[in-house]
Amino acid sequence: MRQITYSEAIREAMCEEMRRDASVFLMGEDVGVFGGVWGVSAGMLQEFGEERVRDTAISEIAIVGMGLGAALCGMRPIVEIMFADFLMCAGDQIVNQVAKARYMSGGKADVPLVIRVATGAPGSAAAQHSQSAESWFMNIPGLKIAVPATPADAKGLLKTALRGKDPVLFFEHKMLYAVRGEVPQDEDFIVPFGKANLHRHGDDLTIIAIGAMLLKALQAAEQLAQEGIQAEVIDPRTLVPLDSQTIIESVAKTGRVMIVHEAHRRAGPGAEIAAVIAEQAIEYLDAPILRVAAKNVPLPYSPTLEQVVLPSTEDILTAAHQLLKGVKNHAAV
Repeated sequence: MRQITYSEAIREAMCEEMRRDASVFLMGEDVGVFGGVWGVSAGMLQEFGEERVRDTAISEIAIVGMGLGAALCGMRPIVEIMFADFLMCAGDQIVNQVAKARYMSGGKADVPLVIRVATGAPGSAAAQHSQSAESWFMNIPGLKIAVPATPADAKGLLKTALRGKDPVLFFEHKMLYAVRGEVPQDEDFIVPFGKANLHRHGDDLTIIAIGAMLLKALQAAEQLAQEGIQAEVIDPRTLVPLDSQTIIESVAKTGRVMIVHEAHRRAGPGAEIAAVIAEQAIEYLDAPILRVAAKNVPLPYSPTLEQVVLPSTEDILTAAHQLLKGVKNHAAV
């Protein structure tokens, strides 16, 4: 184990897989000479050359379309989309082509395409550069969706994606790129899709935290512990497939659950997870399912207004106290 940043973990995963498999290559806007707008692909052009680290035109629909074509022809392309908001520019390719190609070929065509997406609010980037788009694509069969929250998961999930046969939307939160964490040096280290990570054990309530919200959920759990409240914190890691078993087992133990994500509250990923819990674990619930998420307004440019719209550690604490209202033996009540 050694400490590296989230962005270094992603770059390391790409480089290791490109060295291991000549069919893996990277393309996107400014990924080569500039090293990526977020610096993730810095130095890769020098190692792999212009054939395998390709700067593209500013056209998301063309980038994804080329990625699909390359995948169908036996390559393993990594496509970088600079902002999650711009996924809509490639909407037809992703929704009607990438997601459906394997199905419409009767399973004869593999689509090993990984679309890396910078998601979330980086701070005062305003309404067109700050959105969390994960739930937009949860309704589209044929796509896998990964939302890593730690450097280790970023590396392990990306390597799993690059070795698979299906298209993957790989969401990287902009505010996580500089976060450091322990990552194994093993070049065959992978993290399976559909297996949640239980970060903290607890008996009083379950917090399901998606992406960058994991850090705030763990901060809230530490503060709750000082009040005598033990929160269990789960990171799903992948939204499609979703590890419903780990979630249900936790809810059965605690009887109380909140889902925390940066995407807007209405029809966000928490809505689907809440539906799964309602269908499979409603008999265990001692309180309503709560969602802590961004308010249903466009993301503001103003830093002060942005803080009001985005979910905070304080919002998680408030929801926890609401869930435990009326429960005896808790100092917070």
